[in-house]
Amino acid sequence: MRTDSSGYVAPLQDMQFILSHLVKIEEIGQLAGYEETTTDLVEAVLDEAGKFAEGVLAPLNRVGDIEGCRLECGKVTTATGWKDAYSQFRADGWVGLSMPAAYGGQNLPKSVSAPVTEMWFGANMAFSLLPPMAAGAVDTLLASANEDLKALYIPSLASGQWTAAMDLTEPGSGSDLGAIRARADRQPDGSYRIFGQKIFITYGDHDLADNVVHLVLARLPGAPPGSRGVSMFLVPKHIVMADGTLGDRNDVRCISIEHKLGIHGSPTCTMSYGESGGAIGYLVGEVGRGLENMFVMVNESRFSVGLQGIAAGERAYQKASAYARTRVQGRDDVTGEPNVPIIRHPDVKRMLLAMRARIMAARMLAFAAAGWFDRAKADPNSLASEYHRGYVNLLMPVVKGWSTELGVEIANMGLQIHGGMGFVEETGAAQFLRDARITTIYEGTTGIQANDLVRRKVLRDGGRMLTHLISGIEMTARVALDHKSLNDLGQELATAVVLLEGARDWIVARGATCIGDVLAGGVSFLRLLGAVCGAWQMTRAALVADRLKQEVGNDMTYMQGIVDLARFFLSQVLPEAAMHSGMMKGAGSAVLGYAEDAL
Repeated sequence: MRTDSSGYVAPLQDMQFILSHLVKIEEIGQLAGYEETTTDLVEAVLDEAGKFAEGVLAPLNRVGDIEGCRLECGKVTTATGWKDAYSQFRADGWVGLSMPAAYGGQNLPKSVSAPVTEMWFGANMAFSLLPPMAAGAVDTLLASANEDLKALYIPSLASGQWTAAMDLTEPGSGSDLGAIRARADRQPDGSYRIFGQKIFITYGDHDLADNVVHLVLARLPGAPPGSRGVSMFLVPKHIVMADGTLGDRNDVRCISIEHKLGIHGSPTCTMSYGESGGAIGYLVGEVGRGLENMFVMVNESRFSVGLQGIAAGERAYQKASAYARTRVQGRDDVTGEPNVPIIRHPDVKRMLLAMRARIMAARMLAFAAAGWFDRAKADPNSLASEYHRGYVNLLMPVVKGWSTELGVEIANMGLQIHGGMGFVEETGAAQFLRDARITTIYEGTTGIQANDLVRRKVLRDGGRMLTHLISGIEMTARVALDHKSLNDLGQELATAVVLLEGARDWIVARGATCIGDVLAGGVSFLRLLGAVCGAWQMTRAALVADRLKQEVGNDMTYMQGIVDLARFFLSQVLPEAAMHSGMMKGAGSAVLGYAEDAL
């Protein structure tokens, strides 16, 4: 493992283990379009990304947290060193890592871009909120825009010369996007003039790139109320001429920067459109299908935010682990030895194991989802493609919601390990909790993810895809039950499957008669499903590691560590599934029967 003075070390061994043995990256490299994704290439990409994360981004993390951003005379300025870092980032080709080669990208699978993106977030979350916006915008334009817009905008987004922003939220609409009021007036030349205001726009303006491409939701005059009246428009910061050069500044302005709990280095902007005649915009997709089109970018962002939760947890774990190894305090309770590092204390060791086990389980699930995405996109077998796409759709709320909730909990444990020093900003531990806290909120709160999970992903198909997932988990449990040294993991996982089956049946039955009960228990179900899926992936990892540790040439200590970590997760974290099962079924009576006036 590399060491790094900035405090972040890319977890390459963990990532490579997951990609090789759980995601099976070699198989993905055999799919059409991904033939260049060899094991050697993936290892080289991850290694170079780790160097950039450790050597360039991590040293700027504290700088961004302290300096923040400034809005002066209508211009947004980022922290010291960020502009040079972004120039190097785009020059090295990182922005277009997974974008189509036809537009200048490198066309690597999501299975590769996911661990790379996690490293960016782990090194410097505020800086790294910017690049994924371009990936989401490109996917959205590819899915919905006309050929002229694609040709004019995607190459510069893929190169990183221009950046992107997703402009949804308004002061009066929040998460209810059907209530937005921004207006779009059609012009004789086919363009539109956009009027209105958007809030909480990540990197809505900055000094890192030449142009910002905003994807904006707005209404045409006379459009029907609700989501059916919402359309999507591309609104550039600078007008783009037919030859791709930049023209005049568009009528879109950042009028304030939010003062946030965390991610201080990221400019979160309030954007105003049309103060001087209307911001020029171009329709993306069909009129009235803006929300549908935008959700391509939203879903990409939700996956990205799930990685942020994992990355925040990893950074907090590394910080706490380093502190626990050097902070000397107290006596060893077992040997009686005085003045020992606090990692020798059982409760501190328990918290570190709890942090690492949760990180690994969430990482395994997220990377597995990336692999399913790649297979859904490129597998020539239509049934297999549909099967993997169903897994992605079902578990996206879990990757986002469960991973970010864990990220906050892990960062909080990091402060606990630091004791009073964790509450002092100078140690740096508090930043990871502050930064992680937003991840459970933006791109849909945990409650919104839970509603999506139970309503659209379980009830809509009567639990069919969840049943397929349960079958896969059962198969792993059976393999572990037949494995002499891992039989205990098989028993724990099999018990959890029964809980998940019961939750599925309860949701399907109760959802038909009292949807309020199901929604009240939705977050508990999301947490239950996350814990069981995490245990599933950890058991798969343990089965692989137990085999590999018998083979010459493998790191036996690491492989045994994976087995031991799986045992910790299934004995100390998975029991939460039973708790959440009970909470899910009792939430309706506890919540719906409580008088609102009494709150």
